[in-house]
Amino acid sequence: MKTPGSLSEKHRRLLAYLGAAILILSVTLYLALPVAALFFRTTPELFLASLSNPQVISALWLSLTTSVISLTVVILVGTPFAFVHSRSNYPGKVIVDTLIDLPLVLPPAVAGFALLVLYGRMGLLGKYFHMMGISIAFTTLAVIIAQIFVASPFYIRQAKSLFEQFDQNYEYTARTLGASPVRTFLTITLPLTAGGLLSGAVMTFGRALGEFGATIMFAGNLPGVTQTMPLAVYVGMESNFDMGLTISILLVIISFIIMISVRLITRRGMPHA
Repeated sequence: MKTPGSLSEKHRRLLAYLGAAILILSVTLYLALPVAALFFRTTPELFLASLSNPQVISALWLSLTTSVISLTVVILVGTPFAFVHSRSNYPGKVIVDTLIDLPLVLPPAVAGFALLVLYGRMGLLGKYFHMMGISIAFTTLAVIIAQIFVASPFYIRQAKSLFEQFDQNYEYTARTLGASPVRTFLTITLPLTAGGLLSGAVMTFGRALGEFGATIMFAGNLPGVTQTMPLAVYVGMESNFDMGLTISILLVIISFIIMISVRLITRRGMPHA
């Protein structure tokens, strides 16, 4: 026979489960409803019709091209930098760590303004480039520079963490067998950290693809030259709502694919019990 105490315990457990369910559902809906609203606002026919808009195609192509270039630069430069930085102790290392992470918390508009002050026609370095007939600000190159500036910390921080946690006994063994430091890095360290590096690269690509604030400040919003997908959404709010809606949905889909990819890569790299 059940006692009042056991019933009370059962009710408390039921209330705890109910509270947890309400909390999870509330947070999920709060985050999901704005995204779902984009899809309910259009139809497949309208979406496909807007997708053929030359401005949409131009913004999509420019975003993908510049993001791929930015990611390539980040990987080629950031990987050896993260390795050397993680394995070295030198004065001011904490300052370098802080500067690496600074773009993550820096307001995008401030980042764009800082790039403009440095590379603009009258900037600290830009004025010398201008004397040589080289323009950086308000060009496609400016888009790439802005993307690298705001997105590179995602990859560098991931790579640095991986190299710091990597078991260096594998490297020592390869070195004792006669492998050079470069060969050891290419054949031992990189393959064994490839999953984590790939995850960081995917996140970096997504951040570059979605960059808005620094780009519009430093590169402007010139169709076919600097107008990436986020900037085209901004224009769509004022002149072509369907175009802005279509590009927004495209960005949501791409972002969702990126996040799913990161989780699958991370799960595959986790050791199994």
